[in-house]
Amino acid sequence: MTRSFRGDPVDQDHLDGLCAEALRAPTAGNCAGVRMSTVAQEHVGEYLEVATDQEWRTTSRRYEGLARAGAVVVVTSRPQDYFARYAREDKSSSGLDQRENWHVPYWHTDAAMATMALLLLLEECGLGATLWGNFRRDLEVLRWARIEDEELFATVLVGVPDGNDFPSASLKQSAPTRAQRIRRVGVNLGQS
Repeated sequence: MTRSFRGDPVDQDHLDGLCAEALRAPTAGNCAGVRMSTVAQEHVGEYLEVATDQEWRTTSRRYEGLARAGAVVVVTSRPQDYFARYAREDKSSSGLDQRENWHVPYWHTDAAMATMALLLLLEECGLGATLWGNFRRDLEVLRWARIEDEELFATVLVGVPDGNDFPSASLKQSAPTRAQRIRRVGVNLGQS
């Protein structure tokens, strides 16, 4: 993740094209319930004012670098598209026409897949990006972006990295290696 940008604007047509490519990611039942809204550089400051509070903007050592992002992508999903799709004859036996029956809400899963595809495409194009998680202020962001009938999944801040990133404190946490997180199933099951 890039958390400090140089301030160069990101070409909106190019970014829209990358978003369209990212939306080729799999989607449950071909619901196509994920949307991406692009925000040009001149509105990044407005976005950050809505998505954060004054205390964070004043105290965060990352704010200045993030505020120089060249664009923003707001990723949303439409759960109602999933309920309608799974109510149709070929899917109705699943019982997934009601929100409470989804043990894993695939509108979030689909949004995550499309967001990861976008992050990889941005990297391939030489741009930096950071995933701005939806932890708070989601309704304010949706109102600001004039988005209705959708849920905020996350936002991606996009731009040219300036190399002045503050490393995440999370990197100091111990974690299992990638190799330790892989298991083989199907051979000698039940034996340790």
